[in-house]
Amino acid sequence: MALPMRPFTLALAAVFSLWLGACASSATVDSTTADAPVEPGIAAEVAVAPAGLPVLEGMATVEMVVNGSPIVMEIDGTKAPITAGNFVDLVNRGVYDGLVFHRVVRDPEPFVVQGGDPQSKDPSVPAQQLGTGSFIDPDSQAPRYIPLEIMPAGAAEPVYSKTFEEANITEAPELAHTRGAVAMARSQAVDSASAQFYITLAELPFLDGSYAVFGYVTSGMDVVDTIQQVDRIESARVVSGLENLKTE
Repeated sequence: MALPMRPFTLALAAVFSLWLGACASSATVDSTTADAPVEPGIAAEVAVAPAGLPVLEGMATVEMVVNGSPIVMEIDGTKAPITAGNFVDLVNRGVYDGLVFHRVVRDPEPFVVQGGDPQSKDPSVPAQQLGTGSFIDPDSQAPRYIPLEIMPAGAAEPVYSKTFEEANITEAPELAHTRGAVAMARSQAVDSASAQFYITLAELPFLDGSYAVFGYVTSGMDVVDTIQQVDRIESARVVSGLENLKTE
């Protein structure tokens, strides 16, 4: 019988699995982190949102159907406007329809179910390649990447392109990794998130401040708990709040 992993070792392994599950091809994306850390209490100085990306100005509700059953998510554009806007835009485009959950981690502890690689719509793509794909914008024919976007508790604006550790922020985030959190997967480069997302199967506070939560499952966690690797998203649609999506 294998020895149980120490919590710290488990946390490192879990974070590394999120890196591996995000867009490997995005490793060349430049991070916009500054050379010096930001002092606590001046997070607004790094809250510079890039232009040209979809933005959700308010809330939206998304319904995904997996194995014939609905998963309802509340998407929060008030605290993660670009991350939420990107997700709602991709849902509205039909990008997630037919995509696979390529990573499901429940052992030795409940962790995440992860999907959203656009490559997974093609059954001829090898399983070992899943987790490396990004959304290709049909207008530019280039991958769309979004910045890391996390709002500290009590802040007026999110922090962009920095983890809380890099920005020297000790506050908790407004959107935490509680069970049922919906967040963006990425590679080790902080600004490499594109289309892949994960849903947490347990409270995972060690991910707070490093990965961008943008919503929560409000019903259907029983469905999430039954998702197996290679299960597909049969459909995804914006149930309400589409009027809050602003695109340029």
